[in-house]
Amino acid sequence: MNPRIDSWSGKRVWMIGASTGIGAAAAARLLRQGARVALSARNAARLDAAAAGSQNALALPLDVTDHASVLAARDAIVAAWGGIDLVLVVAGGYNEMRADSFDLAAANAMVDLNLRGAFNCLDAVLPVLLRQGAGGIGIVASVAGFGGLPKALVYGPTKAALINLAESLYLDLRPRGIAVYQINPGFVDTPLTAHNDFPMPAIISADEAAAAMLKGIEHGQFHVHFPRRFTNSMRLARLLPYRAYFWLIHKVTGL
Repeated sequence: MNPRIDSWSGKRVWMIGASTGIGAAAAARLLRQGARVALSARNAARLDAAAAGSQNALALPLDVTDHASVLAARDAIVAAWGGIDLVLVVAGGYNEMRADSFDLAAANAMVDLNLRGAFNCLDAVLPVLLRQGAGGIGIVASVAGFGGLPKALVYGPTKAALINLAESLYLDLRPRGIAVYQINPGFVDTPLTAHNDFPMPAIISADEAAAAMLKGIEHGQFHVHFPRRFTNSMRLARLLPYRAYFWLIHKVTGL
């Protein structure tokens, strides 16, 4: 559904959310394969450490909820490299929440980070990609966006919105020569999952997740999801009637 990528050498990749987890692991892999990588996140020290020693790395701190900082980073990349071949929006957050602990301020903060942050990134990169008539954009959502889950009262809806967003982007951008990747990880061992107090089936390392994500992009897949032994079961569960779906989720999670 997208063009294949046979080599990362010389590719200009903007990794938004590159300080930890999947973003950091993917950025390191891309640099090893010869890509030019702009690393962005809020933690400037981690970005500097990741970029140290590589002439192909740019450390560009930003906060995706701060529109001006995203635009400034975009301008710096275009000035340095003349364009962007791939943007990966990995930045996001998780805040456990259930109906009996609903917190409006925390909910709005998660919407700002996970959803409005993605819109800020789109506003920065779409003019560049459309002007080029080439390149691609990948948005990291989650299997939590496939259907309602316990403890994901706000996180899940933001990820569901990102899934819908990627689908809409594909319809608009692929005819214009721009690739779109909808990326849905299962459980990944990152700082976001470190405090989960429930079983996490088929959990994988951040490096395994980064390898799976980049492999899917290289193969031109639109829907990149991993680990498939878990994500495919979640996709099938969503096809069940609601009575069966709710029973299954309760049975598996115990919640």
